[in-house]
Amino acid sequence: MTVTDFLRKKFNKTLVFVSALFLKIGLTPNFVTLLGLLGNIGAALFIANGRHVIGGVIASLSGTFDAVDGTMARLSGEPSKFGCLFDSLIDRYSEMTLLFGILIYFSSTNNNTGIILVYLALCGSFLVSYIRARAEGLGVEVKAGILTRVERLFILVLSLFFNQPLIGVLIIALLGNFTALQRLLFVRSYFKEDQ
Repeated sequence: MTVTDFLRKKFNKTLVFVSALFLKIGLTPNFVTLLGLLGNIGAALFIANGRHVIGGVIASLSGTFDAVDGTMARLSGEPSKFGCLFDSLIDRYSEMTLLFGILIYFSSTNNNTGIILVYLALCGSFLVSYIRARAEGLGVEVKAGILTRVERLFILVLSLFFNQPLIGVLIIALLGNFTALQRLLFVRSYFKEDQ
C-alpha cells in the first residue's frame, strides 16, 4: 500500500464529506484542481521571498485539493479521461511551481548548490512520472518506488516548516532519481517475466 492509498483510506470519510459539499455548492473537480495550483503559486511566492514556513503551510493546504478533486470526480460518476489528464498535468505544474519558488530563493541568496539540487530534484520528479506514464502506455501499471509525488510533497513541506529547503531538495534529488531507477527496473523485470 502506497502512502497515497493509506491517506485516502484514513481520511476517506472527511474527503467524501468535503467533496460532497463542494459538489453541492456547484464546484467541479477541475475547478478544485485549479484552486490547488493557485494555492501553490501563492506558496511559491512566499518561499521565493524566504518566508518558508508560511509557504509550507499554504502548500500543505493546497495539497489537500488534490485528494478532494479525485474524490469529487468519483462521487459525480466515472471520472473523465480528460479530467484524469488535466489533474496529472496540474499536479506537475504544482510541483514545478513550488520547486521554482525554492530556485528563486536560492538564486537570490547565491546558493549554487541549492540551484543544482533543485534541478536534480526536478529531473527525478519528472522521470518518476514519465516512467509511470510510458509504462502504462506499454500496458504495465507502475506505482512502485520509495518516493512518489505524495512523499515528495511531504518532504518538501516538512523541510519548509523547519526552514531547511536545502535538505528537502537534497532528499528529493537523491530519492527521486532512485525511485525513477526502481521503476525502470520494475518494468524491465516485468517484460523479462513476460518473455
